[in-house]
Amino acid sequence: MEIISQYGTILIVIAILFAIYMTWGIGANDVANVMGTSVGSGAITVKTAIIIAAIFEFGGAALAGGHVTNTIRKGMVDPSSIAGNPEILVFGMLAALLAAALWLMIASFRGWPVSTTHSIVGAIVGFAIVGIGFEAVKWAAIGKIVASWVVSPILGGFISFVLMLSIRYLILNTSNPFANAKRWGPVYVFLVGFIIALVTLFKGLKHLKLEFTMPVTVGLAIAFGVLCAAIGMVMINKVKVDEEADKDFHFASVEKVFIPMMLFTACGMAFAHGANDVANGIGPLAAVYGIIQSGGEIAQKSAMPLWILVLGGCGIIFGLATYGYKVMQTVGTKITELTPTRGFCATMAAAITVVVASRLGLPVSTTHIAVGGVIGVGLARGVGAIDLRVIGGIFVSWIITLPVGGALAAIIFFILKGIFT
Repeated sequence: MEIISQYGTILIVIAILFAIYMTWGIGANDVANVMGTSVGSGAITVKTAIIIAAIFEFGGAALAGGHVTNTIRKGMVDPSSIAGNPEILVFGMLAALLAAALWLMIASFRGWPVSTTHSIVGAIVGFAIVGIGFEAVKWAAIGKIVASWVVSPILGGFISFVLMLSIRYLILNTSNPFANAKRWGPVYVFLVGFIIALVTLFKGLKHLKLEFTMPVTVGLAIAFGVLCAAIGMVMINKVKVDEEADKDFHFASVEKVFIPMMLFTACGMAFAHGANDVANGIGPLAAVYGIIQSGGEIAQKSAMPLWILVLGGCGIIFGLATYGYKVMQTVGTKITELTPTRGFCATMAAAITVVVASRLGLPVSTTHIAVGGVIGVGLARGVGAIDLRVIGGIFVSWIITLPVGGALAAIIFFILKGIFT
């Protein structure tokens, strides 16, 4: 308790600095991954992606990012044995923040799209093993996280593969692809609005204590989908046949129809990501702030002040703007060649998988789903359409995320403990 009272202000300042660094990493890696399909397909520019993220990531974080967060990420660790030594948990949360941020920076530098959830979970587990004890870790929960490495990309890949086949059947392989693109475009936009609304209602707004019954949730999602379809129809009808472009690429005009549809998916996924994943960066900060403000009390849940949510949103946008291009390049261009139709399928697959997983309680990774989605649209054209070397590097980065995060956190924990005790 003496350390909390003596160094409380300093520890909060350190936590803020580490949280800014962590959210910068989320922007540079996780958000860049979400935007990679839209940018890589040519639907939007990097500048537009930054503007969309600035509005919708920040809006999702500030409006639906959660005013209450779990102090111990998803119940991974039991802190009861250190109730009399709250500084241990403070050092652990600081170590987890810095360790996860360092790994995200390394991964972003390499262009690896890694899971920020796995990064912070691995870091917290690493600190818990050395700071509390091996038995404090809830290994069954960790097992579910590891299982998500397999579940996430397979689900995303399968759904994107099916969506790509549907576009081929309904649009591309018909006698008049452009006319059919205009005919079916609003239907796909409805699906976008419907799914994104479900993502938000299922995962985002619960933090605002706005919980609806299933019929009401579905009804609201349908209404939002119809609204999106109406707006999409107006935008799609403005697209005209480009005969010159069609000479070089037969489906050039069809691809232009999908560009406004990609705007819907980019905005929706950015909001959903901001609402759900910002806690990876600011959750430990909220934990440290709550412990110090309470004089050393360890609670499973901590109040989430608005200023922390705003801080997280700003850090994410700064990370995307300054270093997000590396991961966007990997996801958007290096795995397989993306067009607006393919990018649309990959992003839609990510949204659908998030909805299904959230209802089934599956601990999936948005990053892994998105990468799986890109692989899926590539496989729809054959194995030769994907770069197996790039995919191999990504898979290796996923495997080492948990142990690297844990090892870094353990080292940083001992350094912090040595400095303040």
